[in-house]
Amino acid sequence: MKKRTILITGAGSGLGKGTAIGLAKVGHKIIAAVHTWEQMSRFKEELKDTNHEKNIELFKLDILDPIDCEKAWTYDIDILVNNAGIGQTGPLAEIPVDLLREVMETNTFSTLEFSQPFIKKMVEKGQGKVVFLSSIAGLTTSPFLGPYNASKHALEAIAQCLRDELKPLGVTVATINPGPFETGFNDRMYDSYKQWFDEDFHFTDKKDLEKAAKGMADNQFDPQTMIDKMVEVIPQEEHNYRTVCPEKMESMCQEYQNRQYKIQTNTIDKSKK
Repeated sequence: MKKRTILITGAGSGLGKGTAIGLAKVGHKIIAAVHTWEQMSRFKEELKDTNHEKNIELFKLDILDPIDCEKAWTYDIDILVNNAGIGQTGPLAEIPVDLLREVMETNTFSTLEFSQPFIKKMVEKGQGKVVFLSSIAGLTTSPFLGPYNASKHALEAIAQCLRDELKPLGVTVATINPGPFETGFNDRMYDSYKQWFDEDFHFTDKKDLEKAAKGMADNQFDPQTMIDKMVEVIPQEEHNYRTVCPEKMESMCQEYQNRQYKIQTNTIDKSKK
């Protein structure tokens, strides 16, 4: 396989970091964009005296920071992997909408804005690839995961439109849709409601929120499975547009979509009873 120059956002932890290391180990030139200086320091320490250190260049990138983005756009790359993202949980009927805006800004709007200059360069060259790290949360919904669901559903639409618009121009667009992997991201996201939720004020039952958090915590997969799949798929010239992992979740997502056409409303005007 041809060796590629690959820029990965959100490479300071979790799947992004593991994938950056995995791709470097097989010889690709990796530009690992990390969100904070602290992440960069830890990453540098971990890379010391490794055989793949020479294949990884680290730089600090907050995709909401114009200065960081301007530096990133100077790189000449073959593949862009949009992995950076955040999450919030809580009942949509009660969550402060600014928290939803924050998630949408990072996961959707700024991700597209960050991609555009790279896409322009790829179009000029007549080749290149953009990979969006979506989620099964972009193909399904879960109670209290609304902000993250909304951002990933929107990202799915953006990716599909870009795919169809850019294919005639030689640029490949693809999504990778992880299930719940035990990187710490999901646990932090499911704890986020605790910053604003007040059980004495809000009508949602706190026990339901705690049950959802426990359900996520108890049903996560080994992240190495996802990292291995990303290392396999990202550099490939040809593969499916959408990669769902674990594979068994592909049928689960399809069944979920089918159910949406069969759900019945059952509104009762209790005032007439």
